[in-house]
Parts: sequence; C-alpha cells; structure tokens
Amino acid sequence: MIQEMKNVDDQMHVILAGSIYVEDAKELREKIAGLIEKGQINLLFDLSQVDYIDSTGLGMFVSINKQAQKRGGSIMLKGLQGLVKEVFELTRLTKVFEIQ
Repeated sequence: MIQEMKNVDDQMHVILAGSIYVEDAKELREKIAGLIEKGQINLLFDLSQVDYIDSTGLGMFVSINKQAQKRGGSIMLKGLQGLVKEVFELTRLTKVFEIQ
C-alpha cells in the first residue's frame, strides 16, 4: 500500500503501490488524516504503481481532499494509468483533483 512517504518542499509525497480496497482505504485515510491534523496539508500521491482502486478508495481521496482544502491545502495525484486512470475518468474525479 504505502511504499514511501517523504516531505519535499513543504509537500508530502506519498507513493502508493498495489491495490486499494476497503481495508487499505480505511488505513490510508487514518494515516493521512493524522498528517493533515498535524498541518501537513499539501499532499502529492504517486499512483503509478497502483493497479486497482475500488469505490471506497475513491471516496477516501475525496474525503482527504476536503480535509486538506478546509485547512487551505491541496491534494495532487500523479501517475494514473490503466484501470485506475479509467476509474478516475469515468467518475469524473479528474475534474476534482489536480492530476500530473
């Protein structure tokens, strides 16, 4: 799930790998919510190694995006490909998130 997390120029880079299912999404949401609570409100998620995401995973990104925006932060996604990219496009979440 979380491959690596590192702070780069006041932005937390979170590299994810594998599949994001219900259980993974809950765990990730809790970890990221903790970061946001501590003031880490600008996040970049690298999804280039993620091969699947379910609706709970999508909801998790929407939820943490709202939390970050409430505090003046932002969420950016990069590396969307294959099925993961298709799911974001079909749900029109490509219009919600800044995507590199």
